[in-house]
Amino acid sequence: MSPSTHWIVGPGALGRLITHRLVGRVPVRLLGRRLLPARQTLVTPAGDPLVQTLAMARIDVLPQETPAVVHLTTKAHAAEAAHAAIAEHLPAGVPLVLWQNGFACQPRLTERHHGPVLCATTTEGAHVQSEDRVTHAGHGHTFLGALNGDHTDLARTLARTLSEAGLPAEAADDIRLRLWRKLAVNAAINPLVARYTIRNGQLRDRPFRPMVERLIVEVSAILDAEGVTPPGGGGVEDWRRLVWQVIEATANNRASMLQDVLASRPTEHEAILAPLLAAASRHQLPAPCLAQHLHDLRFRAEKLAVPPTLC
Repeated sequence: MSPSTHWIVGPGALGRLITHRLVGRVPVRLLGRRLLPARQTLVTPAGDPLVQTLAMARIDVLPQETPAVVHLTTKAHAAEAAHAAIAEHLPAGVPLVLWQNGFACQPRLTERHHGPVLCATTTEGAHVQSEDRVTHAGHGHTFLGALNGDHTDLARTLARTLSEAGLPAEAADDIRLRLWRKLAVNAAINPLVARYTIRNGQLRDRPFRPMVERLIVEVSAILDAEGVTPPGGGGVEDWRRLVWQVIEATANNRASMLQDVLASRPTEHEAILAPLLAAASRHQLPAPCLAQHLHDLRFRAEKLAVPPTLC
C-alpha cells in the first residue's frame, strides 16, 4: 500500500463501517488484535449487502508503511492500550483521529500523541452481525476537530474525504463542546437501556421516563457549572429537549452500551459517567442517580472480568 494509507485501528462496527466506505477512495487497512475474514459484507441502511475485500493486519505485526492518518475506533476503555501498541512504530507527525464516546481518553491521548490529534463525534449507527458482516443501521453526521481548535485544515481535508465516501462530515472548532453534549445525551440514555435491556424508545414510557428526567436534571446542573451549554442556549429545558429529540430519533435503536451488555463485552460506562461525576465533585453538586448507575455498571464489569479488546 502507498504512504497515503488510512489505518483503522479497531475492527468493531464503526471501524468496519469506515473501512468499507473508504475502500476504493483512499488506500485503507483495518487493524485488530486478530485477523478477521478479508471478505466482509456491509449491509447498507437500505438493506442492500455490499461485499468487499478489506486489507487487514494484526496490531502486533504492523505493516511496514507509514500511514497518512490513524483512525482509532476502539471503545473508550481500549483506546489508550491500542494507541500504546502502535505509537512507538509511528514517526512523529502522523495524525490521529479519536472516535471514542465520552470524554476520558481524548485529553490524555491529545497530550500523549506525537502529532496532530482530532476528535470525532458521530451519529452514524452501526452494529456487528458476525465476524464478516456489519450493518450500517442509520445515516448520521460526523464532526471533527482538535480540542484546542488547531489543525483546521487537516479537519477539513478529512471531513471532505469522509463525506465523499458517504459518511457526511464537517470540521468543527468547538469539538470539546460537541463531545460534552454527546456525553450528556449518552449519560441520560445508555445506562438505563443497558441496565434494563430495552430499546431507546421504551424510555418514553413508565417506569423509565421519570428515571430519564432525574438524570437530565443532574446532568444539566453539572454541565451548567462547567460552562457547557446545550443547543438553544442553556438551562434544563434545552437539555431536556435535546435528550428527548435523540430518544425519538433513535426509538428503534439498541444503544451501543446495550449492545455491549448483550454481547457480554465491557461497556463505556467509565468514559461516559466518570467525567460527569468528577465535574460534580469539583462543583460540590449532588448526582445520586449518575453515581448509582456508575456503581451498578462497575459491579457488572467486575463480575464479567473481561479484559478490554480492540473490537
